[in-house]
Formats: sequence, structure tokens, C-alpha cells
Amino acid sequence: MSIEIILLALSPVFIIFVSYEFIKYRRYYDIKDSLANTALALMHQGCDAIALIVLMPFFYWLHQYRLFDIELSVLTIFGAFLLQDFLYYWFHKASHHIHWLWAAHVVHHSSTKMNFSTAFRQSLMYPLAGMWLFWLPMILIGFDPLSVFTVVALNLAYQFFVHTQTVSTLGWFEKVFNTPSHHRVHHAINPGYLDKNFAGVLIIWDKLFGTFVEEDKSKPCKYGIIGQLNSNNPVVITFHQWEHLLKSVYKASGIKAKCRVLFGYPTSSIKYK
Repeated sequence: MSIEIILLALSPVFIIFVSYEFIKYRRYYDIKDSLANTALALMHQGCDAIALIVLMPFFYWLHQYRLFDIELSVLTIFGAFLLQDFLYYWFHKASHHIHWLWAAHVVHHSSTKMNFSTAFRQSLMYPLAGMWLFWLPMILIGFDPLSVFTVVALNLAYQFFVHTQTVSTLGWFEKVFNTPSHHRVHHAINPGYLDKNFAGVLIIWDKLFGTFVEEDKSKPCKYGIIGQLNSNNPVVITFHQWEHLLKSVYKASGIKAKCRVLFGYPTSSIKYK
């Protein structure tokens, strides 16, 4: 339950930042969009809590087959943070390139707004899509499951602060860490920006693996998804891509074709309606 406890404890901080940005930079907000983001956050947190309760016995069962006994220390906590952030990069990249994972992740990208409340815009379908599978290597190496999901929560908490248009660039910090400038590129659908900057906390992974693009002030970011959803209904936002995915799998002829739909590059649900 560490994820929910940590994020709940930080929620007053999040609310203060959202409130300040809303009052001072009202142009970046749409009330209906922000209300949808809030509803999606509550749905996501509820399903995540249930998933952890259901899956935690499995995680501890798996932990008995660990390669090492890792005790908590400053060094091992740093190692857990580094490894989880590395795994998050691959989860995030996969979520943009594998249709099954995109069906959940598309929720986060479906707003045409970019503000602190956009960080709340998450899918209740992440447990079904299998986000948790990406953390299993940490458990098998020897990190306690509770420690693993605490690190996951802290990583996600950091990412709240990169969802804003009110911060420009941050000097040397940009070279190592994910920042609002880097993450604006990630949310943009402009040619050259699409499917870039997958970092959680450290931008070094994008620079190492060739997915980094710097924000170009002469090319303002256009936010949303290819084929804009144009809906503030949390149910529609959550399930539109799943509906498209299942219909596409049904229409595909043969096992190989169905697998290509499920695990190939995503297609837009909008243009097929």
C-alpha cells in the first residue's frame, strides 16, 4: 500500500501547486478537462490499491526466489532508485510502441492541455495492461516488494512536477534530470517530438538510447494524441482505445495478424470511428 500512502501524503502539495498554477496561469487550464483529470486520478488510485492487495502475495512468493538478500542502506536505496528509473524508461517506451500497453497509457496523453493537473490523468487499466511486470526484475534481484513499490511511488511523485508550461529551462539540471521542458516534448505530437523523452526522473536514459529531443522554442508544442479524442467523459477517455484494440483484433485474420495488432505499433482509435 506504499504507493497510495505516499501519494496521499503528498496530495496537499500537489493541490497547492495546481491551485497556484490555475490562479496565475488560467490560460493553460480548462475546467472540464481538469475535473476529468481528477476523476481519472481517483479511479486509477482505487484500482491500483486493489491490484496491490491482490498481487502482493504473488510478489512475496516470487521474492523467495531472489538472487541476493539486499538489505536497506543508502547505497542499496540509491541502487533501487537507479534500477527502477531505468526500468521505467523501458516501460514508458514500450507503452508508446506496443498497442496493448498504449491502450492504457493513451489516457495520460489524451488531453490537449499541459498543466499540473495533467499529471493526475492516469488509467485504471494499468494493472490489467501489466505495468507491474516491469518491476519484477527488481524483486527477483532481491529488493523487497514493499521497497520496490515505494521507489515506484517516489518516481511517480517526482513526475508530477514536470507537467507544466510555466517553467522554462533549468540550466545544468536539464543535462541529467527530466524537466518540464523535456516532458513538454514528450507530450507533444509535432513531427520530430512524437515518441521522444521517455524519462521518469533521469533524462540520461533518453540520451543513452537515442530518444532525446530538446524543446525548440520556435516550434511550440501541440498537445494531445494523433486524432484528438475531444471528450471529457472519464469512461470514454479510459476505454476508447481498448474498444478500438479489441475490434481491430477481432477483424484481423489469423493468429499472426491478431498478435501484430495487440503487440505492434498503436493505431488511432479516432479515425476508425
